[in-house]
Amino acid sequence: MKVENLKDIDLKRLTRKSYGDDKALEQRVAEILERVREKGDEALYEMTEKFDRVNLRQKGLKVTEEELQGAYREVGDDFIQALRRAKGNILGYHEKQKRVSWLDPESDGSILGQLLLPLQRVGIYVPGGTASYPSSVLMNALPAVVAGVKEIVMVSPPRPDGSLLPEVLVAAAEAGVTEIYKVGGAQGIAALAYGTESISRVDKITGPGNIYVTLAKKQVFGCVDIDMLAGPSEILILADESGNAEELAADLLSQAEHDRLASAILVSPSRNLLEETVKEVERQLDELPRREIARASWETYGAAILVNDLSEGMALANEIAPEHFELVVKDPYSWLGRVKNVGAVFLGRYSPEPVGDYFAGPNHVLPTGGTARFYSPLNVDTFMKKVSVIGYSEEALKRDAQQIALLARREGLEAHARAVEVRVKEGEQFNGNDDK
Repeated sequence: MKVENLKDIDLKRLTRKSYGDDKALEQRVAEILERVREKGDEALYEMTEKFDRVNLRQKGLKVTEEELQGAYREVGDDFIQALRRAKGNILGYHEKQKRVSWLDPESDGSILGQLLLPLQRVGIYVPGGTASYPSSVLMNALPAVVAGVKEIVMVSPPRPDGSLLPEVLVAAAEAGVTEIYKVGGAQGIAALAYGTESISRVDKITGPGNIYVTLAKKQVFGCVDIDMLAGPSEILILADESGNAEELAADLLSQAEHDRLASAILVSPSRNLLEETVKEVERQLDELPRREIARASWETYGAAILVNDLSEGMALANEIAPEHFELVVKDPYSWLGRVKNVGAVFLGRYSPEPVGDYFAGPNHVLPTGGTARFYSPLNVDTFMKKVSVIGYSEEALKRDAQQIALLARREGLEAHARAVEVRVKEGEQFNGNDDK
């Protein structure tokens, strides 16, 4: 890794990561979805045995109360205490997002408004594999709880012994998850979307996963809603000469250790800081348990970019639209108004990205792959729907009938016009070609 000038950087290499352009892989996912749709639980058992090498036919797919209690005994009081502190912070932050229904009565007796209603049943996917993610359980389930969702269903791939990680189970219990099933991958998404004998279908699916999970969510969209197509994790740090190389290197690696496809980018007008940080990254890499993953990420999708000034660096950040954006400068709040396209912004030296991942309260399920240009973090609205309320009075309909009928006839929809006219003064017909 070397420091590169902005004009020499290949931004496409750093940012253009698709959600799967492999048609053969998409077809395999489609086949998994269809098999679950047709065979239900039997397909889930078959695929869990094939992909996870676990036979759950005797134990069943659903996590029992006994398993939950056993998980509490395993994790230790210090973990439970930290988890509950994080839960309180996350609930407090998301409570501030909640909006209420409204009705607006008019003087003519009409009432217009909007109902904000929680979804009835949602599914959350929690990854297994190379790491444990109890924090993802909290971040997906707690906004749903605040929204008022009554049924929260979690699926997650089992370990070789047929269990789920105790930390994940405890997080689910603490977060108010109502059902937990030991099934992962595209087949888990299919179960949530279509339903099986054991798992009733849901209205929406949230939570990140591998490429199979992402493609499955993409393909079931329309049958159910989804939160987003989550890609590899990203961090972009904009730092001035006041930055600390050791701290910045640790922040970059906090995302690089997630995934070989993760992106970690440092941008600064200080060449000295960039060079020191690159050296520090190399030193710290050797100390990490997940060093192979982090090194692959850093060497392929990492970058140290020299810009002329902070304004140029901010423009670059808004162009890349990173998932996580650390603003490590002398006066970060003075730059906050220039932030346009990021998932979450972390202000100053004492706001490293893991504070947001685990504890502060804002959601860590964030738009990736440049989608921060138009998409938001997971939030309470994710788990709600809006219903329009229209209550016209007789007076209002008589007043507006002529213009409604005119617009309907201009669109060639005669029955629309008549549905209004039949309710007003008999014989009063309005010609859609009359502009009066």
